Amino acid sequence: MPRKLGQHFLVRDAILEKLAIAACGEHAPRVIEIGPGRGALTRHLLPRTDELHVVELDQGLAARLKSKFAAEPKLQVHIADVLGTDLAQWGGAVIAGNLPYYITSPIIEEFLALDERFPLAVFLVQWEVAERINAKPGTRAYGYLTVATQLVCDVELISKVPASAFIPPPKVDSGAVKLVRKNELPKEKTELLQFVGRCFGHKRKTLRNNLRPFYGKASDALPESGLRAEQLAIDRFIDLYERLSYTDTS
Repeated sequence: MPRKLGQHFLVRDAILEKLAIAACGEHAPRVIEIGPGRGALTRHLLPRTDELHVVELDQGLAARLKSKFAAEPKLQVHIADVLGTDLAQWGGAVIAGNLPYYITSPIIEEFLALDERFPLAVFLVQWEVAERINAKPGTRAYGYLTVATQLVCDVELISKVPASAFIPPPKVDSGAVKLVRKNELPKEKTELLQFVGRCFGHKRKTLRNNLRPFYGKASDALPESGLRAEQLAIDRFIDLYERLSYTDTS
């Protein structure tokens, strides 16, 4: 079968089992798998859940999955683009998947936008992305995706996965990450994330320059105005947002 859509299939059973355990533990009532491909992770998830929904864009792979698991009543195969799919339509679930590199960030952001019925996700992502979502303030990898993810979830790096664990092997290593949704989230989460996006609008610019178009001279008076967004910890973004939200910018 020809490889499409930049797919690299994870084939190392020890890593696949580690992903399934991280996602389900002993048991998870419902699981949604993104991009199941040939069903390698699917095979490890099925014994650990009562209901597994897989979302696969490639019609050929979807047909192969239906045939391969034809005798498995737990499995429901959906031929769809995950970015155009309402993942909440089947009810609350754990989410897992070996994410295509080219849409990794949008998929993570889609998970972050879900509610408390989706307590965790386990994703296999490009190593660079794994570093970004687990980064610390002041480091090169720290950016909008870092803050957006850590604002909503506790991030756990499960393992680094070598390129040799895939067929065909990609040019870079990957990382398995677990995102556990926090019980308490900041108020006005959507507006706060929009604010963080403004702070990182031009990563090499200072907060003063990034925020001035939205807050006028109020941004000049901030003690942090000379800093860049990558230097701020998450609690400082929250504090800064609250201060500016109650500032007269007229």
